[in-house]
Amino acid sequence: MHAFASPLRTSPIADVAQTYYTAHVPTTTVRLDQEDESILDKLAPAFGGRSNAIREALRFLSADVERHEALDGFLAEWEHERGTIDEAAVQAMAQRYGL
Repeated sequence: MHAFASPLRTSPIADVAQTYYTAHVPTTTVRLDQEDESILDKLAPAFGGRSNAIREALRFLSADVERHEALDGFLAEWEHERGTIDEAAVQAMAQRYGL
């Protein structure tokens, strides 16, 4: 299984599920420049096509935003309860954990 593989794509019912999924959702048009087209073409085979690669990217981006929002909430709560947070310490933690 590819490192980014979704359980749906490895399921024996993937074709049926994909047909059902795409038959009941709206279509969105995205304009891409040549560089983004190349990136999408490179990723598409690993994710079962261009649409699936874009769906995975949206899910990944959404999860990343949610992590950042959770961290912001944690830091705001910490600051409220314990006072101002040392920015250098925050930067060190962000770097340490890849945030």
